[in-house]
Amino acid sequence: MVVAAAVCPCPPLLVPEVAQGAADELEPLRAACDEAVRALVEAKPDLIVVVGPGPRDAVHEPGATGTFRGYGVPLDVTLGEGTTPADAAPLPLSLTVGAWLLARSGWTGPVRAVEAAEDGDPHTHRARGAEIARWADRVALLVTGDGSARRDVKAPGYLDERAAPLDARIAAALASGDADGFLAGLDRDTARALMVSGRPAWQVLTGAGAGAGAGAGAGAAAGVEAGAGADTGALGHHRLLHDAAPYGVGYFVASWT
Repeated sequence: MVVAAAVCPCPPLLVPEVAQGAADELEPLRAACDEAVRALVEAKPDLIVVVGPGPRDAVHEPGATGTFRGYGVPLDVTLGEGTTPADAAPLPLSLTVGAWLLARSGWTGPVRAVEAAEDGDPHTHRARGAEIARWADRVALLVTGDGSARRDVKAPGYLDERAAPLDARIAAALASGDADGFLAGLDRDTARALMVSGRPAWQVLTGAGAGAGAGAGAGAAAGVEAGAGADTGALGHHRLLHDAAPYGVGYFVASWT
């Protein structure tokens, strides 16, 4: 059973060593992520599962590693505690950032990571989520992924006028516990066209049952203010802690407890 979930973005700039001179610009985002992850730990789960997009569907066990060396920083991150298996695949960026956030929280309990294929279909991702929910009596999810990378002319994908309205719907869904099923049904083509990396991971979250039974309804405002939420749904309390696009990429932080 899922008892808590944290949704965080996964830009490498979230890590101060990578951001360097720009580290202070993302401090509000970093603080929101810390708050969301802290809520996971306070829920006293038996297992924390880090979920993020990647090239394939895969499960990564404790000891798997990721690196930020490709960004000019000699920083490696290990998922939980343990020895890296000789045949372990490296963590994709989304899970590397997730493992970094989890280590930053001080969590030392059981952990696994799930890589959700970027081109996978919603049904497959939701089915994986349902499976994850049965991995322990009390499961907490740390879900990583970004909104559209086409929010302005300086964005990685340049400006697309459809990006901001889509991100507004994503923010509203995260604030409501996906009460209207928008995240669960977000299609691959739309996400690909607008460079929304978080789609597969968010769909794993909805499949885990974290949003089942939410009653906030489809009317959640598109421009939900940070901190707003509804005391409804399977996890009871949904809060959107952060919603911004400082580099033309939508970054959301939410806490479902």
